[in-house]
Amino acid sequence: MDENLKQKRSDCKRIVLFGPESTGKTTLAKKLAYHFQTSWVPEFAREYLEKKMVQTGEICSYDDLYTIAIEQIKQENKLIKLANKYIFCDTNLVSTQVYSEVYFNKCDNRILTANHKNKYDLYFLTDVDIPWVKDLVRDKPNERKKMFRFFEDKLIDMNISFYILSGNIQKRLNDAILHIEKL
Repeated sequence: MDENLKQKRSDCKRIVLFGPESTGKTTLAKKLAYHFQTSWVPEFAREYLEKKMVQTGEICSYDDLYTIAIEQIKQENKLIKLANKYIFCDTNLVSTQVYSEVYFNKCDNRILTANHKNKYDLYFLTDVDIPWVKDLVRDKPNERKKMFRFFEDKLIDMNISFYILSGNIQKRLNDAILHIEKL
């Protein structure tokens, strides 16, 4: 396995907020980290792609995805050292895989291998039943249900257990906390 994509060992429970764009993942990751007084891992792709868009006017290319994957794992490995019992990941490399397959009909084998080796303790799939909010990189406001199915199908295909979080942010937060406390 590519060492750049390998998770560092930890006793922390790794919890992933997973799903299409504009479904409240970042908000939930922050609120859950605050509730459990621990760390959360931001989505590196957002920072990277917004910066690229501002500097060059270009959108994501296939070659960007490996760089994004390396930095996402690097951030996770750095922040897990600061976490207590849990760490909340705003995304992970399975999400990178989904977007790679949707936009480019392929995914780098190093990312695929990492997705079979790296482990997370809990996945929350965020529903598309909250308003879509435009930003520099979001581009699928009319394909939200289709994208949700891509994310859901990927978890099913990979035999990953998950819970769907629906409703407003407070309901999602309450439901997530209940599931986390069962870990």
